[in-house]
Amino acid sequence: MSGFAYRVADGKAERVDIEKALDTPGDLVWVHLTSNNEQAQAWLSGVAQVPDYVVDALTTSESRPRCEALGDGAFLNLRGRSNEAMTASDPLASIRIWAMAGRVISVTRRSVTAVDDVVKQIEGGTIRDPGDLIAEFAVAITEELDPEVADLGDSLDDCEADLDADKVFVLRRGVTKVRVAAIGYRRFLTPQRAALEKLAALPCDWLQDDDRLHLNSAADRAARMAEELEAIRERSALMHEALTDLRAEQIDSRSLLISIVALIFLPLTFLTGLYGMNVEGLPFAKEPWAFDAIGGVCIAITVGIIGYFSMKRWFG
Repeated sequence: MSGFAYRVADGKAERVDIEKALDTPGDLVWVHLTSNNEQAQAWLSGVAQVPDYVVDALTTSESRPRCEALGDGAFLNLRGRSNEAMTASDPLASIRIWAMAGRVISVTRRSVTAVDDVVKQIEGGTIRDPGDLIAEFAVAITEELDPEVADLGDSLDDCEADLDADKVFVLRRGVTKVRVAAIGYRRFLTPQRAALEKLAALPCDWLQDDDRLHLNSAADRAARMAEELEAIRERSALMHEALTDLRAEQIDSRSLLISIVALIFLPLTFLTGLYGMNVEGLPFAKEPWAFDAIGGVCIAITVGIIGYFSMKRWFG
């Protein structure tokens, strides 16, 4: 079974063995499991004596951010950045947390970068109880996601600045990528805000006033990012419509040019086809100046049609 455990006593943290972590007294015992295999489930049910419905919540394959008060503890599911490759529809990895007085158990299927930040904080002595630990998770996750959302907005700004008919296909790919990413992030940030607000309002003795303030601050940040993602999604839709219009205009202009060329060559093709027939009776067919005359007529027709189109501004 992979993972690690920490025990905090008198403000000092030490790393302990997972199998013996819950037997050591302290102000806080944090056990983090990095897999959801049968061995981890057996440890949660047997050694940790976690209720079955909590074990199911900690090890389920599909999950979304939520918070539930369960007896003297609370279950919290958050989504954060991961070092592993994620899909566009599921860009954030899940971390499930079961917390109660003096004890926190967290489980991840994929790596969550915020875990490393929390480990540094607990080793630095700034985390002393379960409330501090969960508040640090909430703050670390939202701080990591904030620049990701800002980068999406900057990418869309660059696309809007480069809006040009000659770059339609390149810009469409960029806008589509930003829009898909914004939808994927917003899918989790909106319920994450609700989960953090609900946790901050729970009547848990192990949550102090400063912990609730940090949780509310993280919830506000998540709300702001969700609003920004909604704005990015709407801007992307408008940008997509603008690119579609530019593409239509580009196609129309090219179709117009092709039509003009066809109109110019239509009478010329008729004239040359007529005199290209191998039959008797064509006017001036045996005159030595006939070729020059027909060539001159073709040039005159071409100049006349181009001049007419220019006067009507069909080229512009």
